[in-house]
Amino acid sequence: MAALEMFAHQLAGHEPVADDARELVELHLMDTIAAWIASMGSAEGLLLLKFRAAMRESARPDGARALDLSTRCALARSSEIDDIHLASITTPGGVVIPAALTLAATAPTTTVEDLTAAILAGYEAMTRLGRALDGPSILYRGIWPTYFAAPFAVAAVAGRIFNFEARETANALGLALTLSAPGVGAHHSETTARWFAMGEAATKGLTAALAAHRGFSCDLDLLAGNFFPQIYGINPQVRALTDGLGRQSTLTEVSFKPWCAARQTMAATQALLEIIESGIPPQSIDSIRAFVLPPHRKMIDHGVQAGDRASHLTSVQYQMAAAALGEPPKGASARVAAFVQKITVEPDETLLAPYPRSWPARVAVTAGSAHYERTVTDIPGDPALPFDRVRVRDKFMRFVAPVIGKQSTRILDACTDAFAGGNFAALVETVERLGTEKLARAKTP
Repeated sequence: MAALEMFAHQLAGHEPVADDARELVELHLMDTIAAWIASMGSAEGLLLLKFRAAMRESARPDGARALDLSTRCALARSSEIDDIHLASITTPGGVVIPAALTLAATAPTTTVEDLTAAILAGYEAMTRLGRALDGPSILYRGIWPTYFAAPFAVAAVAGRIFNFEARETANALGLALTLSAPGVGAHHSETTARWFAMGEAATKGLTAALAAHRGFSCDLDLLAGNFFPQIYGINPQVRALTDGLGRQSTLTEVSFKPWCAARQTMAATQALLEIIESGIPPQSIDSIRAFVLPPHRKMIDHGVQAGDRASHLTSVQYQMAAAALGEPPKGASARVAAFVQKITVEPDETLLAPYPRSWPARVAVTAGSAHYERTVTDIPGDPALPFDRVRVRDKFMRFVAPVIGKQSTRILDACTDAFAGGNFAALVETVERLGTEKLARAKTP
C-alpha cells in the first residue's frame, strides 16, 4: 500500500477525539480567529477584502465558497501571528482552520467532533508533508513549504468534512499534490500578492477533493517515484507521512506565536528581553551580538525599508530594537534606528543541535564594563512553554481589540459557543460582519 493510501486510511477513520486534543484544537481555533481578524487592520488585509467584494458580484454559489475559503486563509496567514510547526517550518493553522470553518459552515450536519477531526487531519497533512519534503532546507532554496502543502492540507480537511472513504481521500490528496506550486518569489511591498497566492493555493485543495469525489484518480505513488527528485530536486522522506500516525497528533508540536514577527527572529529577541528584565536598562547597552542559526542568518540579518512590511517582520535587528525599547513594530523611529546600530548578527553552528525541532539563539550584551549573555532555546508559546487558555485569550485581546474594539470579548465568546454547540456558520458570519464593517468604513470619505 502506498504511503498516500496509508495516510488516507487513517484520516478517513472515525476514532473518537480525546478531550485534550479537542481542547488544544479549540485554543488554536481561537488563536487563528485572532489572526484572521487582526489582518483586517492591515493594508494587505483590506485589499483582500476589496478584491473578494468585487469578485463576489459575478461568482456562482460554488465559486463563492471557494472565494471565501481563499480570502479567509489569506487573511489569517497574512497576519504573521498564526501558529507554526518548527520541525516542518509550516504554518498550518492559518490555512487549515479557516478552510475547515468555511466548509463546516456550508455543511449543516457537521458536528463539533467532525470539525475537530477535520482540523486535526489538516494539521497532520501539512506538518507531515512539510517534514517529508524537509521544509527547513527547501525554504532557503526558495520553496515555500506552507504554500506547497496548502492544497494537500485543505484536501485532507475537505475529505474529513465531506466524509470521504479512504480511497477517495487518497485520490484527493494525490490530486492536491499535482496542483501544488513551489513558491511565489520575493514580494517586498505594502500590498504584496504573496497572501493572495496563498489563499488561491488553499482553494486548490478543495478543487482536488471535489474532483476526487467525482471520480478522478491519480498516481498514488507520486511521493515515492521520480517526480519530486526530477522536478523539484527533492527526495521525499516518505515515511514521515505515516510514522507514528494515529498515536499522537502533531498538533502537540505546534507553537503559538507570542508576537507579530518572523519566528526566526524571536529567540534572539526573547534572549535580549530576558537580559533587560534581569535589570539591564536598554539605555545602558553599548553593543549586542546576536548569534543565530546558520540557516536563518541570511533571511534575518538585514535592515528595514519604509512601507515594506516584510522587511520589518524578518529583520532580527529591528525586532530586537523595537522590543527592547517597547515600541510597537510599525516603523523604525529614530530611537529604534539608533539602537539597531548596536546589534551585529553572527551564525553559530553550536546552536544546530536541537534544530529544526527547536530554533535557539544566543545573545551577548556589553554595557560599560559589564557583560551579559543569554541562550534561549524555547520561547513562550513553544510546546516546551505552551500557552494555556489564559495566554491564548490574552493574545487574542492584544491583537484583536485594536482592530474591532469592545467587540473583542464577544468574538472570543462566539468561539467558545461554536465549539460547545457546533454552530460554526454563526461564528463565521460574526467574523465576516467585522470584515464588511471594515470595508464599509474604508469606503466612507
